[in-house]
Amino acid sequence: MCGISGIIGTKANLTNITKMTDALYHRGNDNISHFISDGLALGHNRLSIIDLDASANQPYQKTGQPYTLVYNGEIYNYIELREELSELGHQFETSSDTEVLYEAFLEWGGDCLERLNGMFAFAIWNDETKNLFAARDRFGVKPFYYYQDKENFIFASEIKAIRKHVNVEVNKKVLANYMMFGSYGLPEETFYETIHQLPASHLLKFNQDAIKVMSWYNFVERVQKKRKELEGVKEHRVKHDYKQLLEESIALRFRADVPVGFTISGGVDSSLLLALVNQREDAKNIKGFTFYTDDERYDELPWVEKMVETTSTELHKVIFNASEANEAHDKLSKIQDEPYGGIPTLAYAKLFEEIAEQGIKVVLDGQGMDEAWAGYDYYQSDSSQTIQGQSNNSPFKASVLSEDLKAYAKKPEYPKPFGDELLDKQYRDLFYTKIPRALRFNDRISMASTTELREPFLDYRLVEYAFSLPKAMKIREGQGKYVLRQILSDYRKDVALAPKRPLQTPQREWLGEELSFMVEEAIENIEKSSFVDYFKIDEIRKEWQFYKQGSQESSFHLWQWISISELIDHEE
Repeated sequence: MCGISGIIGTKANLTNITKMTDALYHRGNDNISHFISDGLALGHNRLSIIDLDASANQPYQKTGQPYTLVYNGEIYNYIELREELSELGHQFETSSDTEVLYEAFLEWGGDCLERLNGMFAFAIWNDETKNLFAARDRFGVKPFYYYQDKENFIFASEIKAIRKHVNVEVNKKVLANYMMFGSYGLPEETFYETIHQLPASHLLKFNQDAIKVMSWYNFVERVQKKRKELEGVKEHRVKHDYKQLLEESIALRFRADVPVGFTISGGVDSSLLLALVNQREDAKNIKGFTFYTDDERYDELPWVEKMVETTSTELHKVIFNASEANEAHDKLSKIQDEPYGGIPTLAYAKLFEEIAEQGIKVVLDGQGMDEAWAGYDYYQSDSSQTIQGQSNNSPFKASVLSEDLKAYAKKPEYPKPFGDELLDKQYRDLFYTKIPRALRFNDRISMASTTELREPFLDYRLVEYAFSLPKAMKIREGQGKYVLRQILSDYRKDVALAPKRPLQTPQREWLGEELSFMVEEAIENIEKSSFVDYFKIDEIRKEWQFYKQGSQESSFHLWQWISISELIDHEE
């Protein structure tokens, strides 16, 4: 739910914070409120999910307390926390998770974070000490960006809100690494030089112009402990325990005072989600949504329909055509603020538009299973790849870059805390590559349609459990997610044993044919802009000719050019 924003400093006034909440209108417009104090302005865009009453609006305060809270997300275990806090003497005026978070902070301070099971980014201001405390959830489902200069500290759920008050330049290192290695930046980086993001599982303290950022969740330590507990564990026990945890996670994420739906692909992850959702008593009232492009080489619709045959799900099929891509990209690039994942992301965005039209505000999806259960093909090789289904030829075209831009490039090096090749790759994907970028793409997609996306497979208990299992429980007989497939086999064996399909749309074909004009326009835009010094235009045109003549193993470099042309528009 929601969007948050704040200014501490000379720019803190109603006019400036209103510009920020206006920029975040799509994240929530059930209520838009502000709090102004001396040198402080806080804003909140509300998408009402739990406790729809106005008493739960934010910025949230309580009489006699110096704290003011702005919060984006959901604390799924808020009912249990409320009971615990009530026993400790806390009194509640609403039935919202917002008040539970507020009271939890009063009781435990920053230590409350370890008790939260949810997705969240929040900031709480102490008007007595003039301190700001902010935090982001374990895997970074909800965003938090910030900027600081000598006079102001500014934060928001999206970059565009900060840019209402800040002139920025492109981060050349992030741009170079994106072009050469496909990196979208390290956890604290953005594509803009002076705008930073609070990494997942980190907290931030701001006091008298000083910022302190630190980790609050020790994933490695928890996994090391869990690995010892799971040594020698039997397969039947894993199936039982993981399924039980997953059922609990799904139940928690159905806590809402508004309609809930879910997205479906033909993969193991969402198929298992579908199967378990249909065990619920209210299953017949829950709608499922999937997209397709009417291209049998890529569509997962046949697999989705196989799964739905065995359930009571009302399936909504949304077609995405090449003719829609250009207009959709123009809209979504402004929402994303930074380069994003191509035609599949556009198709997914259209799915959320349909979901919103159906009156559904909360959506579940299957994100996070591949990283926890070693589902990608490169987990079974000694490759350092981060792209599923990638050939031996690099999808990145360093030859099109100027030597000046190449000089900024530095191949990202990721921590290897486990000393185990598989676990270190999974750790990289969870905290540095796959999950951070997918969560950013998907948060913006869902919020663009003013809907809330929830990921039951990213419940930290599930991730820690699956991650800690012996390799044979994850990978066996050349397939990842082994035990997970065994669980799904109890429902649909043919779907459970199907190989993972890396491509979901005919992006390669469309960019070479129906959407070739988008590539041409991108090249022209780069050539006419200040970014031209970063590229060798003749080399770009040469690669483009190769592509049109049939060299189409990957279209990632074409999408990079399209993305960069939008970044130019945003910068200028």
